[in-house]
Amino acid sequence: MKPVKQTKAKTAKTKPTEPRYDLRLYVAGQTPRSLQALSNLKKICEEHLTGNYRVEIIDLLKKPQLAAGDQILAIPTLVRTLPKPARKIIGDLSNTERVLVGLDIRLLR
Repeated sequence: MKPVKQTKAKTAKTKPTEPRYDLRLYVAGQTPRSLQALSNLKKICEEHLTGNYRVEIIDLLKKPQLAAGDQILAIPTLVRTLPKPARKIIGDLSNTERVLVGLDIRLLR
């Protein structure tokens, strides 16, 4: 009787789930208003999107050419690029309810 050759089973690599919300925050350096917007955005994401998001911070003092892509006219501006259609909120994001409604983010409970 021949010995049975044992092989390790191949496990399929699972892709991490893609974030459901893709957000870009346009700021201009480390101004108080920009820092407040970033702080408020972190709070909103942690409370309402719990790991279901990706945030990109774009400093227009370093890369001003990026403002044209999302038609940024004022800063700070938050842009939700996914899910489509894109939505924008201008300001320091201090009114959480306004941000959630403006970006059409459903409360995850």
